[in-house]
Amino acid sequence: MKFMKAWLLIAMGFGVVTAPAAELFDMAAIRDASTLDVKVLKDWYPVRGEVMTRQKLITIRVGELVPGKEYRLPVRLIVPHNRKAKGFHLTGGHQLRNMQNDFPPRGLDAELLRGGVGLVFTVVQVLPASGQPELGRMAEQRFIETLNPKYSIQYWGWPAALMRATTAAYAEKDHFEKGKVAMSGGSKNGASPSVALLQDDRLTALHASVSPIWPSPLRLCDEKAWADLRKANERYAARLRNQGKRVDERRIFNHVFLGGTFGPVYNRDALEVGHKWSDLQRLAKAMSPEVFVGPKLAELKKRGAEVLFHPGTHDFVAFDLNWGGKHYPEVPIYLRANSGHGIEGPHPAAERGEQNKAAFLLRHFFGGEGLLPPPRVVSRVNEDRVKIKVIFPEGEKAQSGQIWWMHDRGPDGSAAFLGDLFPEGQSAPMKYQEEDNSWNFTLPREKGKQHIDFFSNHRKTILRGGRAYNTYISSPYTRVPIQ
Repeated sequence: MKFMKAWLLIAMGFGVVTAPAAELFDMAAIRDASTLDVKVLKDWYPVRGEVMTRQKLITIRVGELVPGKEYRLPVRLIVPHNRKAKGFHLTGGHQLRNMQNDFPPRGLDAELLRGGVGLVFTVVQVLPASGQPELGRMAEQRFIETLNPKYSIQYWGWPAALMRATTAAYAEKDHFEKGKVAMSGGSKNGASPSVALLQDDRLTALHASVSPIWPSPLRLCDEKAWADLRKANERYAARLRNQGKRVDERRIFNHVFLGGTFGPVYNRDALEVGHKWSDLQRLAKAMSPEVFVGPKLAELKKRGAEVLFHPGTHDFVAFDLNWGGKHYPEVPIYLRANSGHGIEGPHPAAERGEQNKAAFLLRHFFGGEGLLPPPRVVSRVNEDRVKIKVIFPEGEKAQSGQIWWMHDRGPDGSAAFLGDLFPEGQSAPMKYQEEDNSWNFTLPREKGKQHIDFFSNHRKTILRGGRAYNTYISSPYTRVPIQ
């Protein structure tokens, strides 16, 4: 049996440990450069590209994901060829097989280096892809047995890797000096930096896509939310059958991500080895302040940290847009219509040439004009129509407004939420109203419909060094009852 060891522990009277560790990260240990056990694969050497750089390739000791089993990763350090880097752009979305290769910077990377900002690369991937498959199996089993987040690659391992790479970079005192440290990436490389940002005040910005943002009831293992989800998925499967469509039972009822607290769903495996829903809830509640940026946004702003999320409208990791839009409308997001993990193509009206990441990072490191802030939404339903108003703060003027809408979309985390895309004909330009700096649209009510979901996107073109960057911000995702 997959988790026989856990059952043996129970039978021997040891029980299953369910209380999360009191402190997820020992930050003194994370910042201790003396324990990195650096192995130099390639010492500092010149590399040509759009800009000349110096680069170094090392491996570092992250820590012990499982007691007695070392977790090591490669790190590539990149600085301008003629000076120290002040701060850096940190990314983990690299492959082990490519880390040996020199990196000739171009585009945004070259622009950062020209301005004196370094680059730090590491590998935030599943452990088999990091060359450590046995450690991955051991850690997963130990986490399911104990529900101790320190054995979890997603709760502890990947965020620790990013923070330890930061420690490794700043240990190179002849090549890096303290400055801003921005992270970017998608999926696990959006989630892991979210955790790291909350833990480590050396980190100052995050651009994350298709990754978790807020602690919705499904993520917190609320039993009623999970029961409602099951019913919604049963209705969706029945609808597909009635339409003569194929029903993928595994994807609809046992999706590996939909409903997961902070990544893949581990609930079933944990319950199988003897844990209870209360154990899952206790872990989720303990992890919530450690991993979700939404509730900590004010705290982050106070310390000068910046964030921008691209969750996707149909993503199986960022599956709780409706809940998040209602409870955390202040979180800055950009929603590309009909986008997310595994979605073949965006909506025909979706923006082309969006440059949020470049504009966000350049502004963070070098100052200048920023992206639009999140607007607020006001909607009013009367007998035959829904009036929508998206209002920006005074002095923050958008250059365009485009709205998308859908009737009776499935609930957050459901198969219908992923399966039903915004229809091609349900998008339109909005009308600007100068007196209150708002963008407006009126939708007709459709008989028999229960609710309507909508969001809008707004452009701001930012000029930097003679180049124009097209940036977009979205209104909070909104669901309005219309029955």
